[in-house]
Amino acid sequence: MPPGGKLAQQASGGASIALSLISHTNAGKTTLARTLVGRDVGEVRDAQHVTLVATAYPLQQTPEGDALVLWDTPGFGDSARLAKRLAQQGNPVGWFLSQVWDRFRDRAFYLSQTAVRNVREQADVVLYLVNASEAPSDAGYLGPEMDVLAWIGKPVIVLLNQTGRPRPRDEERADEERWRSALGPRAMIHAVTTLDAFTRCWVQEFALFDLIENALPTGRREAFARIAASWRRRRLDAFDEAMAILAEPVARAACDREPLPDAGVGGVLRGIGRSLGIGSDGPDPVRTRASQALAARLDEALREGTDRLIAHAGLDGRAKGEVLSRLAAGATLDAPIDEGRAALMGGVVSGAITGLAADLAAGGLTFGAGMLAGAVLGALGGAGLAKGVNLARGRTGAVLRWDDAFLSGLVASSLLRYLAVAHYGRGRGGFVETEYPPFWPPLVAEIVGRRRAELDLVWASRDEGGEARLAEALASSLAGIARETLERLYPDARPFR
Repeated sequence: MPPGGKLAQQASGGASIALSLISHTNAGKTTLARTLVGRDVGEVRDAQHVTLVATAYPLQQTPEGDALVLWDTPGFGDSARLAKRLAQQGNPVGWFLSQVWDRFRDRAFYLSQTAVRNVREQADVVLYLVNASEAPSDAGYLGPEMDVLAWIGKPVIVLLNQTGRPRPRDEERADEERWRSALGPRAMIHAVTTLDAFTRCWVQEFALFDLIENALPTGRREAFARIAASWRRRRLDAFDEAMAILAEPVARAACDREPLPDAGVGGVLRGIGRSLGIGSDGPDPVRTRASQALAARLDEALREGTDRLIAHAGLDGRAKGEVLSRLAAGATLDAPIDEGRAALMGGVVSGAITGLAADLAAGGLTFGAGMLAGAVLGALGGAGLAKGVNLARGRTGAVLRWDDAFLSGLVASSLLRYLAVAHYGRGRGGFVETEYPPFWPPLVAEIVGRRRAELDLVWASRDEGGEARLAEALASSLAGIARETLERLYPDARPFR
């Protein structure tokens, strides 16, 4: 798209609305542009004046022909000198200096002036990035750049960038208020909000779009409302697809089984003895191998699912080898499991991963038949074997499968992984998993905990409709949990209104 005249109307009659990203040089404009556009645009380097010319990228189109365009511009360098030069634009000497002298003697400075003129001609709304990692009082360029923004004469939304890891919303609000106070009451500034190029979440775009719509002249708002609605539909469709991707490996794990050799009644009794630490020199090697087989299949499914999620988010990178260990640890830490159940599971599954339960039946004799009830239930302190073991009535042989509590833990951990991917800005390069922000795990655990009854109904249906139907039901539950989580994290965005 050429940087020429105002793109006011599309050929089909719809309106074109332009946003211009501007900031001090090397503040992360192109990184944010890549995240919003969803592909690698421009050049990203830790250096000044990497972006040399203003470039337009399409963000969204509507069936009515409306278009949203994002301009990435060269950063301001010598802001005080730039503000002074722009103030001279109306006289012949100033024109000569900016159009002739600077063009040949100071190329970077000339490009800064060109970028500002481009914003003045093209932009409906200016998105001005600031480096929030520094105090406003340390940003000596801030005053002159406010003069530049005043010269441009367009509504401005200030975006706090380089804020670090995701933070609770009250901390972000405090930062926004600090910068709002430092900038003072200026007519061109319509809002101050947080949108970090490295850690933004897609739901924050909804809050930004609300601010943009309010900053636009009345005559432009109807077209922008259509654009925003189209953008919302696209993001929400992607959200539903992500929930289906998350659900598939968990549903596969819920339906997975690993058969055990038929040990007869004596073998079953010896297995119970091992579980309770009676008459055993160590873990049951047969059950250990079966547990490892289940774990290997789960590990593969989780890695595949994580790779799909990363690609679906428009990111590069692959899941690393620690996928299963992180998820298993997350299940133990975050899953809302009561103490009695957690202790019971540690004893029932000797030598297996915590959370793995046994469907044990031998020759049609199940643990519900009464023969073992008194001794076993008494040994478990009255908690009842069924509380930690999924029964397999009517089957022969024995199988291991994942316990309901562990599966609910996988839901919590999978949602944490989704949050990590959803907050990973494309400009950061290939996806690399890092530690979650400390306020995420307890929030997800709380929400999953309150929905345990709903999840238990999902797990109860795993023997009825098959893996595909279970995945569909689980995706619906995951979507509800994720919606509540995102609404709690970003109450201003109203992503699912």
